[in-house]
Amino acid sequence: MTHRTLRISLAFNLLFLALGLGAWVGPNVQTSFNPTIATPTLQSNSIIHPMASVMGSVTLGKRVFVAPFASIRGDEGQHIHIGNESNVQDGVVIHGLETFEAGRDIPENIVTVDGQKYSVYIGERVSLAHQSQVHGPVRIGNDTFVGMQSLIFRSELGDHVVVEPGAKVIGVSIPPHRYVPIMTVVTTQSQADALPVITDQYAYRNLNHAIVHVNTQFADPQTARRLSRTQ
Repeated sequence: MTHRTLRISLAFNLLFLALGLGAWVGPNVQTSFNPTIATPTLQSNSIIHPMASVMGSVTLGKRVFVAPFASIRGDEGQHIHIGNESNVQDGVVIHGLETFEAGRDIPENIVTVDGQKYSVYIGERVSLAHQSQVHGPVRIGNDTFVGMQSLIFRSELGDHVVVEPGAKVIGVSIPPHRYVPIMTVVTTQSQADALPVITDQYAYRNLNHAIVHVNTQFADPQTARRLSRTQ
């Protein structure tokens, strides 16, 4: 892609956004830490709301819903992967520290999944609730819920984890089937290992399943047609 083509693409996306004609989906800017220009890749039945933005090295799986005012920026840390049937709700920010500079990778800012390198890797059927922040390097396992206004940074979350609203998870690895209580700050591995296990008595054990059920329907073809008619 030439610089002139890139400028035209950026200009049209900004115009469409200002006029309410569509989501901002476009390439990253070429930089020293991101020399390759990439454009987001969407699989079938994924929906980006007209008031959301997705840029750079990003892949959305099947039946992913990106809600209004969400921002997914694959323009610094790369690559960002969002798995099938996951949802990125209103006001969510997904970003990552630079993963490349001066011709080489920055290992401490990278997560590796099945031999592939990522800034942020989000598994399948994951819910990122309103105004939560996921800042790479981060890996989130399948069937995990990240609550409203919570923060995940430089961490790994296992499968079937619940992060309750307002919690902060920084620099740790959370085992599967654990929950982070509301407003808790977890910054050491000993704190992460001591987190409570999700049992049948846990109030929110089925919350993510219900949220995925709702949000995958927002990503169906009929929803896409309704959104296009409102643009």
